[in-house]
Amino acid sequence: MARRLLLTLLIFLVLLLAGAWIAGTVLSWPHASAVAAPAPPGRVVRLAASDGVPIAASYWPGAHTDGPAVLLLHGINNTRGRMRAQALWLNGLGYAVLAIDFRGHGESGPAERSFGLHEARDAAAALAFLRRGAPQRRIGLIGISQGGAAALLGESGPLPVQAMVLHAVYPDLRTAIVNRIARVTGRSLARLGEPLLSYQSWPRLGVAPARIAPIEGLRRFQGPVLIVGGTADRDTSLADSRAMYAAAPGPKQLWLIAGADHVAVSIVWTEAYRRRVRAFFAATLGEPGRAP
Repeated sequence: MARRLLLTLLIFLVLLLAGAWIAGTVLSWPHASAVAAPAPPGRVVRLAASDGVPIAASYWPGAHTDGPAVLLLHGINNTRGRMRAQALWLNGLGYAVLAIDFRGHGESGPAERSFGLHEARDAAAALAFLRRGAPQRRIGLIGISQGGAAALLGESGPLPVQAMVLHAVYPDLRTAIVNRIARVTGRSLARLGEPLLSYQSWPRLGVAPARIAPIEGLRRFQGPVLIVGGTADRDTSLADSRAMYAAAPGPKQLWLIAGADHVAVSIVWTEAYRRRVRAFFAATLGEPGRAP
């Protein structure tokens, strides 16, 4: 009887571990998709991350060749096409704009997704493109969820830009996993199941879960930050957004959108949002002047 019980427990454990590994594989699997050509005067550009992964991007030149620029970093399961409205609006104000597809997304090269860790290399390649020929230009970024994480998780620290707008960026991997499991099981079971997913970072990415902590990168960023969160966001909770705001050492703003969940915070495109972002970039990057 005892041997049968032990065998049953062993089988259950094997199935549990196998199921967790399959779930991790599904979450990390790359998905290619077509992206519409950028509206004029935009053009498609091809970049390469430091590890050789090809990165697709859309670039709109600004009103002045060395004028301020904005880098757009989309969230997981999206593409640069999702940020088209932001790109055209910012470019219409006179900013140069670059929107990229992260690895494993859109038209960029296939690579396992890493929730911002290796995507930081893609963001670094994009920043290098914007600085090429204009090393002194002032650059800001808008990072949506994983995009914001990529801006903060670089091997050398956060991207050296002059300002960041961060939408619904999770503070650390373990918290993000607990929040997402809790939507289905409740928090108690989520805390029990979280290590089965988070510690896959060792065999998959070669790092401890603690390395994937955007909040630690934010603590090292001295520039101005606008944190955008939602009071109904269960993926990046209200407490998470407040913790990110508290961690920022430089000039900072916190905008909490009443009743907004994770999706709503990620795609917010209201007059109030545009007014805040325009004022934030004007103050931190300077007015670019309208393009002719």
